[in-house]
Amino acid sequence: MYYKDDTIIIREFTPQEFDLFSSLFENVNVTRYLPYKTPDEYKEMFEKALADYKDGPFSRWGIFNAENNEFIGMCLARIFLDYPSQLEIGYTLGENYWGKGLGTRVCKALVQYCLSLDKNKDVVAVTDLDNIGSQKVLTKSGFNRIENLIREDRELAYFVLQKN
Repeated sequence: MYYKDDTIIIREFTPQEFDLFSSLFENVNVTRYLPYKTPDEYKEMFEKALADYKDGPFSRWGIFNAENNEFIGMCLARIFLDYPSQLEIGYTLGENYWGKGLGTRVCKALVQYCLSLDKNKDVVAVTDLDNIGSQKVLTKSGFNRIENLIREDRELAYFVLQKN
């Protein structure tokens, strides 16, 4: 996936950008609502993203500031593990980029990308029940919250894109 507007660029990570990627997860405020991962698991996640670029069309991508190329965060699109007939999107932004409308831009770009792959699949997203900021972004991006998703170890807020 490659996306660019006047504010953000979403693109593949290069193999040299692991330190950027992993630095995102060093902030406890950023990871508060994410499942715990070890540094080795983040390394595996990054290496899988690089491998996924060759296999396509799903992966994790870097989000960069279009003006100065600063690293903003990462996003993903993938087949939803809980319901493989759906496509899942997600994003994680550095704390200094919260509240600037970037999450909404990223969501809309990811939705556009997913619908370009298959207009018939539902696009979904899940958040921690307490992650009100991300839930507001999803609602603003056209998603509707439906019943909570129950996984063996936790309950998540479950959103589906409103189809026109």
